[in-house]
Amino acid sequence: MRVLTIIPTYNELESLPVTLGRLRAAVPDADVLVVDDNSPDGTGELADRRAAEDSNVHVLHRKSKEGLGAAYIAGFRWGLAAGYDVLVEMDADGSHQPEQLPSLLEAVRNGADLAMGSRWVPGGKVVNWPFIRKAISRVGSTYSRIMLGLKIKDVTGGYRAFRRETLEALNLAEVESVGYGFQVDLAWRTAKLGLNIVEVPITFVERELGDSKMSGNIVVEAMVNVTKWGLTARWKKLTGKTA
Repeated sequence: MRVLTIIPTYNELESLPVTLGRLRAAVPDADVLVVDDNSPDGTGELADRRAAEDSNVHVLHRKSKEGLGAAYIAGFRWGLAAGYDVLVEMDADGSHQPEQLPSLLEAVRNGADLAMGSRWVPGGKVVNWPFIRKAISRVGSTYSRIMLGLKIKDVTGGYRAFRRETLEALNLAEVESVGYGFQVDLAWRTAKLGLNIVEVPITFVERELGDSKMSGNIVVEAMVNVTKWGLTARWKKLTGKTA
């Protein structure tokens, strides 16, 4: 399988070199696409230097900070056009451990259309998170599962490996969510297609370098969207409407 790991960045000058080094060591045959949103701290320039030194590393520069979802969609389109078989979502800050990527890829080899790194299945865990952060994540996943009728334990997790056929079936042009609700959105769309979703236990480690991009606004946006999607789906089912 030709594998492309997509890493969105915005001001990740400290974290990115560490993550790239670990990733290239963990899965040396895979390619990497850094999608930089015009980071003012020089992250994009650093990525360019790494790409000049390593033919497996590529960089996609975007003009401004437009959100996580938009960055991933740009990366997906780049990877699909380049003919990759598996496209991976990975954070730049090291919270998604590159050493666990082989487990996600093995799940895809064994038939998963979408392999999701999961913190909340047996064997999964979170390191260095305060209680309130764990509670918000678990409540968010539980609420999303109930509202959207999903069986996925970690709906909001962002460490994922997609088959190219899965992304092609999702019709990315229809995806409008840009924040962390994007992760819920894609998982829900995949589930509605009846595709095979496999959760792989991972250990999520809180970043040690740089600043978190998580905020209250991002959480609120995700919850509002999930509520809207869930209620809309229920209304369509109640009225017999399909569009």
